[in-house]
Amino acid sequence: MFLASWIWGTAIILCCAFYFLLGRRRRRQGEPPLENGFLPYLGCALQFGANPLEFLKEKQKKHGHIFTCHVAGKYIHFLTDPFSYQALMRQGKHLDWKKFHFATSAKAFGHGSIDPAEGNTTENFHQTFIRTLQGNALDALIEAMMENLQYVMLQSKTPKLQSNTWVTEGLYTFCGQVMFESGFLTLFGKEFNSNSDKNLSSKQETERARILNALENFKEFDRIFPALVAGLPIHLFKSAHSAREKLGEELLHKNLLKRDNLSELVTLRMFLNDTLSTFDDMEKAKTHVAVLWASQANTIPATFWTLFYLLKNPEAMSAATKEVQNVLESVEENISLDGKHISLNRKQLDNMPILDSIIKEAMRLSSASMTFRVAKEDFTLHLENDFYNIRKDDVVALYPQLLHFDPEIYADPLMFKYNRFLNENGEEKTDFYRDGRKLKYYYMPFGTGIAKCPGRLFAVHEIKQFLTLMLSYFEIELVDNNVKCPSLDQSRAGLGILQPSNDIDFRYKLKCL
Repeated sequence: MFLASWIWGTAIILCCAFYFLLGRRRRRQGEPPLENGFLPYLGCALQFGANPLEFLKEKQKKHGHIFTCHVAGKYIHFLTDPFSYQALMRQGKHLDWKKFHFATSAKAFGHGSIDPAEGNTTENFHQTFIRTLQGNALDALIEAMMENLQYVMLQSKTPKLQSNTWVTEGLYTFCGQVMFESGFLTLFGKEFNSNSDKNLSSKQETERARILNALENFKEFDRIFPALVAGLPIHLFKSAHSAREKLGEELLHKNLLKRDNLSELVTLRMFLNDTLSTFDDMEKAKTHVAVLWASQANTIPATFWTLFYLLKNPEAMSAATKEVQNVLESVEENISLDGKHISLNRKQLDNMPILDSIIKEAMRLSSASMTFRVAKEDFTLHLENDFYNIRKDDVVALYPQLLHFDPEIYADPLMFKYNRFLNENGEEKTDFYRDGRKLKYYYMPFGTGIAKCPGRLFAVHEIKQFLTLMLSYFEIELVDNNVKCPSLDQSRAGLGILQPSNDIDFRYKLKCL
């Protein structure tokens, strides 16, 4: 036993010594400062994962505005000077924004590669999303979401609201249920036709049970999503793997064809899956699971943070409520519980600068997205005042939370200020400065450049719709007005909006209208 332990110990020491002598990357002339970390393969991954913002601040202070970190087998060049972001955006010839996203999607959702170069499909996914989530298609999504939010809030939850007494729930749980159910119905349609079904109530209850079951599967899968992005195989997580498969079964084409009012996005994706891909039925379904995840994983926590900050800030709540009332009055929309729903179109929703500012500020405080580009070849990255050599297959990354929490750009950056994104005239503020120079990039929760999230407009509109309806139909308050703001769950850093580390109790009841 002692001999075996000694042999294994010696082998591990020799492997580590071999790594330090031969396996560690050496910085070449003209390359950014290099942080290899101490662990083979992992490099700086553990330090980065524990608190990415503080880790990058420390390295920025040590090395300056660009440096390289070895993280989980990848060499990532972090660019921290916002005035150099534009230079990065101009490097399309040398940098690939699709490679990382395609590989991550296939790894996490279990479908074949969606890179047309791999031969499984010729669909241009990014163009599909732009075509079906922006322009005229966005108007239809907004209309459907407005209807579905009111159905979920006022009919789906009717048993809880009948007595007109306070209902207490976790705020994150509430936002998750409302946004998931409404979003699911908006994208993937309904199994019932509200105009013609004789057994409508029964079918609605059955439908809701299925969607809430899908929500539980979504949460189980989403819980381990950071591990999948990091490269761990899903088979290590049996319950999450089962949840992902169940979501896929729910979104098989044969099941979607039974539903009414499918969104243009899903309808087009089904057609392109069937005509342009060699995917089998389950792989096609898993591309829809990817759409479902993308529509919910950041929207739910963004909705939570926006409503939480509203509830914690009476001044913000008063300003938001007044704006909603003014917009509804201007279009002669009356608030009632007699079955006539509020209807606001895209133009009317866009005329809410205070809600826009509140949503932006909540997302500024909770966003930890990361922008990736993969080097197609060895090349020289020319920045504003310097240039650096980048090796093929290295990653160049932006971490906008550094920008969002920069006190030179945002005074008191950790404080919620509902009117931070409003100018003196109460309109959208776009003038932000650093070192006396106006910034082009100052707010980046959705990424930037060609890879900017194509669903960002719908995401903001659906949160705005949610807030409009909550402020119109309900009295809402925190159970404990002195409750502390929950910390951010750093395990999801790099993926978008961070979830709260714990839920917060709030209560709501229907207004006497």
